[in-house]
Amino acid sequence: MSLLKWFPIAFVTLLLPLAAQAQEFSVSKIDFALQESPKMSGSGYDKKVTRPSSWLEVEVTFDWTPRTAEPLYLDDLTVNYYILLNNKNKDFPQGALLVGSVNHVNVGQGKELKSVMYVAPRSLERFFGGKIPNTANQTVAGIGVTITKAGQIVAESSTSGKGQWWSTYQQTQGYVLNKSETPFAHLAWDYFEAVKGRGAGQ
Repeated sequence: MSLLKWFPIAFVTLLLPLAAQAQEFSVSKIDFALQESPKMSGSGYDKKVTRPSSWLEVEVTFDWTPRTAEPLYLDDLTVNYYILLNNKNKDFPQGALLVGSVNHVNVGQGKELKSVMYVAPRSLERFFGGKIPNTANQTVAGIGVTITKAGQIVAESSTSGKGQWWSTYQQTQGYVLNKSETPFAHLAWDYFEAVKGRGAGQ
């Protein structure tokens, strides 16, 4: 058999594992809300905030349901966030597309797994001309999410539109923070998947 005849077979064989991985993962929900900075106090600490600022919180619910019993856990799974702000202006004629990724560790098999990312109050002020919008719907025009494993996209979803619409926008990096980079770091510890680099015991 010639090399040309072997090539389609080899190509399909290579794609089969990737297709199987994609079927294991799915994004079931994307939620977003404005959350006030959590109120914390400590002995001997006298700093008080009379009016907490609002953070944009984006929460992703996803499933990992492989057909095999092993592996029980994943060492590395990346969730990529594409957050289109509702702030069209001369600097961002289509609105600013904020982009960020979080690497999760010790992800166990199951449904309704949770990932989350945040945009800080001062960043929101910056992109909205000095004033944070009153509601999340006034803040966000659309959100896209992809999940990658070993560099391959295994799931994707968005709150609006079809396909990877975010790929046509200019991307702005550095403003989307994972939970460990925010004052929410120690809250709802068992609710969200652990962030890589914060210790395998999470």
